[in-house]
Amino acid sequence: MVINRDKISDFVEPWNEEALLADGLESAFIGVAERAGQNAVAVYDTQKVIDVFVSDGMTEEEAHEHFQFNVVGAYMGDNTPMFIYQIDMD
Repeated sequence: MVINRDKISDFVEPWNEEALLADGLESAFIGVAERAGQNAVAVYDTQKVIDVFVSDGMTEEEAHEHFQFNVVGAYMGDNTPMFIYQIDMD
């Protein structure tokens, strides 16, 4: 299933209509996270984000560096998306 920005926005809005979404990373979106006393935020799978960057022409190393400095390092306040590392159960 291809998910677009509008579908993600519609999905996230009931939790937090001010939640920020990561540009161009729709295929890495996995849901919404809530924590006590904090705004709900959009959540992205870090490996899928890296995969997007690699498919855009970056090396794996460039993708990781770009992710750390330009994605995780781009804190935009309480509505900034969250990026998670999932455990590989295989």
